[in-house]
Amino acid sequence: MSYLLDANSYIQAKNAHYRMNFCPGFWDWLDTAFQLGQLSSITMVYKELSDYGDELSDWVKIRQAQFDTIDDKATQEFFGRIAEHVMSMKLPTDPEKIRFLGGADPWLIAKAATTGKTIVTHEVLAPDNSKKIKIPNICKDFDVNYITSFDLLDVLQARLVIERP
Repeated sequence: MSYLLDANSYIQAKNAHYRMNFCPGFWDWLDTAFQLGQLSSITMVYKELSDYGDELSDWVKIRQAQFDTIDDKATQEFFGRIAEHVMSMKLPTDPEKIRFLGGADPWLIAKAATTGKTIVTHEVLAPDNSKKIKIPNICKDFDVNYITSFDLLDVLQARLVIERP
């Protein structure tokens, strides 16, 4: 099984649980999991993260190879299916639909759908009357698997261990 990380998986790790100076083992583990072919993300997530101008941006910029392209025909066509589906939804409003379609999330879902990968996100299912579109809702609509970062650590049996000298 292989996984695609949502931008919030990186951002929340950096801002909360696995701050880069506090827990470098997490970031080393991400590199190792990439090298083993277990995880990646997409170029639109790379753009979001690299443009921010912080320590995560610096980390991402030297790891561009960890971000898959979305310009293949299958991903492009699946994105079209997602766009049609989103625009046909009764809720939320059109500005929210356009905001969602303009970001990385629908592309992440399209890439996961066409490659059989599982999305890693901290988003949760939103109720049907939500004013926001969330990755899990669209994943559910298209039968695309998703898990949280914490589930990913369990599934891949990550070990972030403090070694004493």
